[in-house]
Amino acid sequence: MKPAALIMAVLTLIQAGMIILQAKYLSLAIVNLWQLKGIHTIVMPLAVFGVVFLARHLLTLSKNWLLYPFVETTTKTLRKQFMAKLFDLGPSVVAQKGTGNVVTMGLEGIDKIQTYLMMIIGKVLDLGITPWLILIYIGFIKWEEALFLLAIYPLIIFFMIILGLAAQAKADRQYAGYQRLSNHFVDTLRGLPTLKQLGLNKAYADNVYQVSEDYRKKTMATLVIAMTSTFALDFFTTLSIAIIAVFLGFGLMNSTIQLLPALIILTLAPDYFAPIRNFANDYHATLNGKNALTAVLDILQRPTPKDREQLPLRDPVWEDQDTLTFDHVNVKYGDSKQATLQDLNFKIKGFQKVGIIGASGSGKSTLINTLGGFLSPQDGQITVRGTAVPHLDQKAWQRSFVYIPQAPYLFHASLRENITFYDPQASETAVQSAVAKAGLSDWIATLPEGLETAIGEGSRGVSGGQAQRIALARAFLDDSRRVLLFDEPTAHLDIETEVGLKQTMMPVFDHHLVFFATHRLHWMNEMDYILVMDHGQIVEQGTPAELQEKNGAYVRLRSEMEGATVK
Repeated sequence: MKPAALIMAVLTLIQAGMIILQAKYLSLAIVNLWQLKGIHTIVMPLAVFGVVFLARHLLTLSKNWLLYPFVETTTKTLRKQFMAKLFDLGPSVVAQKGTGNVVTMGLEGIDKIQTYLMMIIGKVLDLGITPWLILIYIGFIKWEEALFLLAIYPLIIFFMIILGLAAQAKADRQYAGYQRLSNHFVDTLRGLPTLKQLGLNKAYADNVYQVSEDYRKKTMATLVIAMTSTFALDFFTTLSIAIIAVFLGFGLMNSTIQLLPALIILTLAPDYFAPIRNFANDYHATLNGKNALTAVLDILQRPTPKDREQLPLRDPVWEDQDTLTFDHVNVKYGDSKQATLQDLNFKIKGFQKVGIIGASGSGKSTLINTLGGFLSPQDGQITVRGTAVPHLDQKAWQRSFVYIPQAPYLFHASLRENITFYDPQASETAVQSAVAKAGLSDWIATLPEGLETAIGEGSRGVSGGQAQRIALARAFLDDSRRVLLFDEPTAHLDIETEVGLKQTMMPVFDHHLVFFATHRLHWMNEMDYILVMDHGQIVEQGTPAELQEKNGAYVRLRSEMEGATVK
């Protein structure tokens, strides 16, 4: 920013000089015309005025032309840093801020930042240079008027600060309302099929209306402050110029000042106040950009896990004799005082299928996120292959697993590119083998463009079962990834689709360490080891036979879920 700001400061200084020359030669032409002098005495000052006037506005265009590449580069860099930071921080940010808020921040928010930087940098430089150069020039003509202009300036700034703080408070509430509206909008889109199925879509429409109405009221309240601020600024600056005109009029009547210098001072007075008026107007226009910049910087300044290379890199990363141990591990989201996962203790060895079961809100997804390295423990010890690590955001561990959530993300790309996400250089034979194992061959055969068919946002849609099979094909394709993390992968599928998908998934589990979080009980019959979770704690663990024999939390949970299913 510094080189661009320095050049802009020089251009602003030149532009201030143009403003003074513009006022001088326009006043000279008017005075000559008033004194009925020859036409030749008017043409030259008007010609100089025209050239200077044109130069002044060309300098404005030049400053914008100079600033735009810097602002564009800055916002592009900011967006890349923001996306990279979200990737490093994992789903904890989305869980805390809300999906709609994060999406709004990364897209519209950064666009608002671009507008904010584009307007505010030039206005600040203009405010810091132009009025003072004009004031010095007026001081050389008549120091009394210069002193008055200097004295009135802090008073205007004082009122602008008061109104600005009020506008800032209103804008903060408006931006918070905007974030809430964004989250509601995304949540409504996601849950619309469920709401319609339950017959709650019309009732929820009232909720959406109330949120949007609340945002409208906050916006109007902010505009009221902005308009009041503009009125106050215009009132004080107009009143100040009127007082200057009165003083100059008395000076002309008392012959203490000539017409030319008086007219120059009167012409320069509006330009003296123009920078602060422009700054105030743009300040209100860019409050959302300022708030968005604050929110983005808050994300960028969050600490990311360090010590990511403590686990030695090995190929394959996970083998039959390797162990993973959690010893008194506690995990919490952000600045929350209460740990979401408390005192986790378990030891897993080799290629086991580990089921994670519990009621909604018991901590299953949080445990999967911790196993994926998306969340870092605050206490306790994690040991992988005999190496103690502070968290699982280890480069070696990340190369070892495939994460399959409830709704796998499909990129706006070809079907082939989506399948080869983990291994872009995969051969055609390997891709076809992965497609066959995932049960996608028949479906792909019906597509005119086959594997080159564009899917994802804005392209061909796929069903939930097909999306899960694409995610499985990714796992089949890269055999070096021996750890599979499943987070409720069949939660949104009907039972027929789930049964077909289960037949496809079971072969994937062979020679893999599998963590499978679900509330579908039939999956537990396929597991070697089960972790039963309740309120963020592992209340019971063991093989299915051992847990059945204990007749404890696992049996009670199965009874409750089966009873709910029967009802």
